[in-house]
Amino acid sequence: MGEHVLVLNATYEPLSTVGWQRAVVLVLDGVAEIVTADEHRRVRSPSVSVARPHVIRLLSYVRVPRGRTAPVTRRGVLTRDGHRCAYCRGHADSVDHVVPRSRPEGHHTWANLVAACRTCNGRKGNRTPEEAGMPLLANPFEPRGIGSLVVRAGATRAEWMPWLTATG
Repeated sequence: MGEHVLVLNATYEPLSTVGWQRAVVLVLDGVAEIVTADEHRRVRSPSVSVARPHVIRLLSYVRVPRGRTAPVTRRGVLTRDGHRCAYCRGHADSVDHVVPRSRPEGHHTWANLVAACRTCNGRKGNRTPEEAGMPLLANPFEPRGIGSLVVRAGATRAEWMPWLTATG
């Protein structure tokens, strides 16, 4: 997967992430400006040379509808939980439904999914944590705001932190 670039609104608020190629196109089209970039890695053409951006800022303000949430994905759950098992805190490589999907209340939602190692996931099986005697060490939640942005990107980069921590 390609590297992501943080997109800031004209007011320096984080909006989303895009691939580095899309970020370069936005800069070349005059829609955005580069805020931080890797000067050692450049995108070149016969007439233009642009540093690979880490963070770009839109030149025009974009009104953002509130209440956007990240889609529920395996990668998103693993990222939200820091690749740590919700049952043993070991390295997680799978996703577990807290309430099994075979039950009426076992929905595929942020609030019902946790990262789990394969051992714990198999041991828990088609039972609730209480039935399996495996208490949750981390509670599932739906990422919102900056958390939603980070989950969509899959990971944060050190270059993004001044903008993510300023508003989150």
